[in-house]
Amino acid sequence: MALLDILKFPDPRLRKKCKPVDKVTDELREFAANMLETMYHYRGIGLAAAQVNRQIRFLVADTRPKDERGRYDYDEMTEFESAIEQPLMIFNPVIVKKEGKTTFDEGCLSVPTYYETVERFEYIEVEGLNLNGEKFTIKTDGLLSICIQHEIDHLDGKLFIDRLSPIKANRLKAKIKKMGYPDLTKEAEKDEEVVP
Repeated sequence: MALLDILKFPDPRLRKKCKPVDKVTDELREFAANMLETMYHYRGIGLAAAQVNRQIRFLVADTRPKDERGRYDYDEMTEFESAIEQPLMIFNPVIVKKEGKTTFDEGCLSVPTYYETVERFEYIEVEGLNLNGEKFTIKTDGLLSICIQHEIDHLDGKLFIDRLSPIKANRLKAKIKKMGYPDLTKEAEKDEEVVP
């Protein structure tokens, strides 16, 4: 497996719309494993193919909370989230049902260290293909729902910044232009050294 380079806003490649895959191949399964490794390495909970400069409709997500010892804490998940096997990997994801509204302070590996409150649907149903190319449907709410919506936005060439009011979006863009981003590679390596 290999770590992939994550594109950072305002890279114009993040604005490209991704295309569905015709067939899930061995090469795509290897790409999926690399995406998952990259997401975990940078301590993300979701990653879309567009973020690593691959214009296909594919995302990975793992929103399982961990306790202070690093073990998964399923008690912190909703009933819907608990029913879904994670990490989740979906080719050609399509939201077929959406209900309610919720807000969450979202961050993004393509806009590292910046967070803003974004409104999303509370509950969604998503259809897509698994790693075997088989069609499946998931029903979820909670953080997993938010994460999937965030990653599907990436597949459509959108970032969470686009969901902010013009004033908030311009303020955030100005801050990014002035301050830039930290070197996440060094941060991830530093964190890995501390973990026993």
